[in-house]
Amino acid sequence: MQRTRLSTLVDQVGQRFSQWVFNPWRRISLAVISLLFGNFFATAISATAGQTSEIDILISAILVAMVEFISWLYHRSRSNGQRTILPELLNSFKLGMVYGLFVEAFKLGS
Repeated sequence: MQRTRLSTLVDQVGQRFSQWVFNPWRRISLAVISLLFGNFFATAISATAGQTSEIDILISAILVAMVEFISWLYHRSRSNGQRTILPELLNSFKLGMVYGLFVEAFKLGS
C-alpha cells in the first residue's frame, strides 16, 4: 500500500488513540461508559420490540448471536495475547446489555 497523506494521518490518529487509552483510568472510564451504553441499548431494544410484539423471536435470536459473537471475539483476543481496547469495550457493552435485559425481565415479571 502506498504511503499517502491520508494513510499516514490514519496511522498517526490510531497510534495517538492507543497511547491515550494506555492510561488505566481512561481505559476504565471507557469500559464504564460502554457498560452503561449496553444497559441503555437493552432498555431501548426491549421497549421497541415490546411495542410491536411481532418480531420478539427474531430480536432475541439476533441478540443471542451478537452476545455469542462478542464472547468469541473477546476470548479469542485474550488467548492470542493481544491487549486491544475494542474487544474489552465490546465485552463491557455485552455485559451491560445482558444486565439490562435481566432488569427489564424482572420489571415485567413483577
